[in-house]
Formats: sequence, C-alpha cells, structure tokens
Amino acid sequence: MDVRGWTFVMVGASFALYVAVAIRSRAGSTKDFYVAGTGVSPLANGMATASDWMSAASFISMAGLISFLGYDGSVYLMGWTGGYVLLALLLAPYLRKFGAYTVPDFVGDRYYSQVARIVAVLCAIFVSFTYVSGQMRGVGIVFSRFLEVDVGLGVAIGMAIVFFYAFLGGMKGITYTQVAQYCVLIFAYMVPAIFLAVMMTGVPVPQLGFGGADPETGVFLLDKLDGLHRELGFAPYTEGAKSMIDVAFITAALMVGTAGLPHVIVRFYTVRRVRDARTSVGWALVFIAVLYTTAPAIAVFARTNLLDTVSNQPYAEMPEWFTKWEATGLVSFEDHDGDGRIRYVGPEREPAPEGSGANELTVNPDIMVLANPEISRLPNWVVGLVAAGGLAAALSTAAGLLLVVSSAVSHDLLKRAFRPGISEKGELRAARASVAVAVLLAGYLGVNPPGFVAQTVAFAFGLAASSFFPAIVLGIFTKTMNREGAVAGMVAGIGFTAAYIVYFRFANPAADTPEHWWFGISPEGIGTVGMLVNFAVALLVSRFAPAPPPRVCRLVDGIRSPRQG
Repeated sequence: MDVRGWTFVMVGASFALYVAVAIRSRAGSTKDFYVAGTGVSPLANGMATASDWMSAASFISMAGLISFLGYDGSVYLMGWTGGYVLLALLLAPYLRKFGAYTVPDFVGDRYYSQVARIVAVLCAIFVSFTYVSGQMRGVGIVFSRFLEVDVGLGVAIGMAIVFFYAFLGGMKGITYTQVAQYCVLIFAYMVPAIFLAVMMTGVPVPQLGFGGADPETGVFLLDKLDGLHRELGFAPYTEGAKSMIDVAFITAALMVGTAGLPHVIVRFYTVRRVRDARTSVGWALVFIAVLYTTAPAIAVFARTNLLDTVSNQPYAEMPEWFTKWEATGLVSFEDHDGDGRIRYVGPEREPAPEGSGANELTVNPDIMVLANPEISRLPNWVVGLVAAGGLAAALSTAAGLLLVVSSAVSHDLLKRAFRPGISEKGELRAARASVAVAVLLAGYLGVNPPGFVAQTVAFAFGLAASSFFPAIVLGIFTKTMNREGAVAGMVAGIGFTAAYIVYFRFANPAADTPEHWWFGISPEGIGTVGMLVNFAVALLVSRFAPAPPPRVCRLVDGIRSPRQG
C-alpha cells in the first residue's frame, strides 16, 4: 500500500476512535461540559494533560525548529519543560483548591470585580486564539501533504472533527478523547525515532542514539552534522547564535507562559481532590518527558538526512517525497545558476562560485518531523502513522483551547456577568454555540497563521506570561493585591507585549532583527518584559487603591491552607 493509502487507514482509524470516545463521553450537565464532572482519575488526567500540552508545536514544529536552529532551539525544550514544573509546584494545587471552573472565574472572585473577570475573559480569548491558529495550521499541513488536498481544505476537515467532539462532550468528551490521542501521538512519535536511531547509530534508544556514532565510520553523529554545516556555510549545529539575554528571556517567557495558559490550568479542576491535582501533574510530567527527551534526537536525525539527501543533488532526480512536499508550497527550489542541481547553503556561502546566485532551496521547518520518515525511506505505514500522530497532537490542543473560549463566553461572560439567572440548559446551549463560532475563527487563523507553528505558539505563551501569570501568583500569595492593581497590571502587561509583537513581526518586519529589538530581546521573548511590567503596574496601583475586603483575605487564607480539599 502507498503512503496515501496508509495515511487514510491510520487517520481514519484514529478519527473513528476519537468519535466513539466522544459519543460515549457525552456531557449531560454544565459541570460535565466545563470540568468533566470533577471525576477524572489522576492517571487519566495526567495523560489527557500531556496530550493537551503537547500540541502541534511539540509534535510537528519543535523538532523542526531545533533541526534548523541547532543549539538555539534548546530554548523551547528548557522553557516548556521548566514551565510545566513551575506550574506543578507553584499554582496547580492552589487553583484546584479554589474549585472554580475557569481562570477568569478565579480572577473575578479573587479580585471581587466583574471588570477584572471581563478583562481576564478577553485575555483568555486573545491568548487561546493566538495559540489555536498554530494548531489548525498544523492540521492543514498534515492533510495537505498526506491526503494531497489544499491546506484550507485540510483545516476545514480538522475543524469538523474538533467541532464534533468539543460540541458533543465538552471537557468530559475532550478529556477521554485526549487520553486516546496521547496514545496515538506518542506511539507515532517514538516508532520512527527508534527506526532512525537503529539505522543511523545502531542504538535502539533515540535519547542515547542522539549522542551515538555512525556504526560504519565511527564518527559521532553531532560531529558529522557540525562538519556538514561548516561545509555548507551554516553555523556549527552545536553552537548557538542567539544572544544570552534573548535566550534567557525566551526561556523565561515560555516557562511563566506555561503557568498562565488557561487551557492547561483548567485541567486541574477536573479531578476530585487537591492531592489528585498534584498526582496528575506528576503523571503528566512523565508522559511529556517521553516526547521531549526524544525531540532533540529527531531533530538531529532529520537535519542530517536532509543535508545528505538534497545538498548538491540533481533536482530532476529528487525522490517522490520532495515533489509531494513541493506541491504544498512548503518546499521550494529556484535554480539561480541554471545547473539543475540543488544548492543548499548558509549565509557564509551565499555567493555561488560563478557569482550567479545564493541559496536555492527553501524548507519550512514545520515539515521536518512529518517528512523525515519519507526522507529516511522508512516503511509507508510508518509515514501514515506519523501523519495520524501529528493530527492527534494538533486536534487535542485545539479542542482544549476552543473549550476555554467557549467557557469564557458562556460561563464567565454570560452566566457570571450579564445573565446570572440563565438556566443550566440555556448555559449549555450558549457554550455549544460559542464552540461553533470559535471553530470557524480558529479555521480562518489556521489558513492565515502569523508564523511557523512553534513561533505562533511562542507568541501565545508570551501573552499568557504577561497577562495571567502575575494575576494568579499575586492572587494566591498576597492578601493585599486589590482589583484595581490586578486589572491595571493585566491590561498593561498584555498591551505592551501584543504591541511589541505586532510592531516587529507584522507592522515593521524589516526591523525584526537583533539590531533593532529593544535590548536585543526578540518578539518571542518579550513576554518576560510584559510580565515584569504587569507585576510593576499591579503593585504600584494597588498601593493607591483600597485594600481588599476581609472576605477576600479569608479566601486567600483558605486557598493556602495545608488541609486537603
């Protein structure tokens, strides 16, 4: 069977599984729809959280970016992994003990203000749509290549699947669907990694093969890749080009952004007790570590195979995978010197020997994980399996994000702010209607994304870091933070961060270089500055506004009490 046939089989089987789980887990109440009835076991919640967390950015784009950025790509590994530890230790148990349905619920009640609630809702929607655009783009990329359809049609197919199980089951359906999706995505990620580790180093464990040597030549894989990079004019793969301040600020933005992501935080409301929230975090870290420790190995395998396959090779003799990806527009070749060979070189080798051109090959980093099995000539069923895994990763996170938008609109705006007397059935209808609208907007952003998948997601983390993280931390660990300070801090933090990203990445892309960035901090790292702005504004404003009422102080004491809840 060819690649397309295996893709239909693998994707069709996985989608059938998701739909069956969604039907079986249909939500019957708002509690089921928002927090899965708070009856999810720690193990299942840990697996669902890992699936929710490991989005298209983790599965499709992270290893692709590392394969192109080399050492600099480690910021994504350090930031996202460290952020989850920060969330586990600093926030999850306290938020679960608070017992609200959503992050805006916490902000509204802790800061005794409908204005604070509405600001938090707007921040949640803004962050979620920025994040979900990357997920839907990942769906479109998978479908466009492996089912050979237009990216827009691929996004539409993904929209239909997400809409079905998010509309039907809410958080209950999404949770158990995400358990199934984790099993699919981790199997799909590890199988080709093990194949490649054996082929390239003779070691069956990818994490060890990453540092292994070629069995035939005895040359270490990373040394070989460094040599290929130097020959082609790229910086050595194992040396970083980013400034230390930018690395530090991107890593910090990803870390604290993790701890402020509403779709991750809401997962800790789905278990019965505070102790279960802590346990599920531990399980999630184990499940996440399987993929995250494998990603650098995948990146090295993919980069080495790409350079060996395309550098200075005749374009007319390129294998089928090249032409298939070329048809999607994610790979392109322009023959500057007319010799019919693919000249793939770095900036130090840009001028051709004849002086007739520069680099002739453009490769979108988002294809590397998906194309790697084909480049390496792995069996067709492995290629189809990777496609199913990429879709599982993208769809699981997209569903979680869309539920955040839905609950923000139906519960936080409608139920808690504008129509407190609405019936449970009316609220459930509003939640499902808002899912439908959110899916349509997410599809549009998937067709017209603001960057590569991982870059787009990094923007979302920066926005979360600059808006939610200070409000949550100050709300838990201080009794003096008042509503005026929290609202001013959130508005200032997210406003500054969004303005910086828009200016350098969209309004004035010519200035999007280290020489023009403020203090050398890239748009991916500016969320750390936005977070500091939020903290500073919140603390300053709170000093000149009335103190919180006594009931709020008692609420904070109750959240921090060591007694189990």
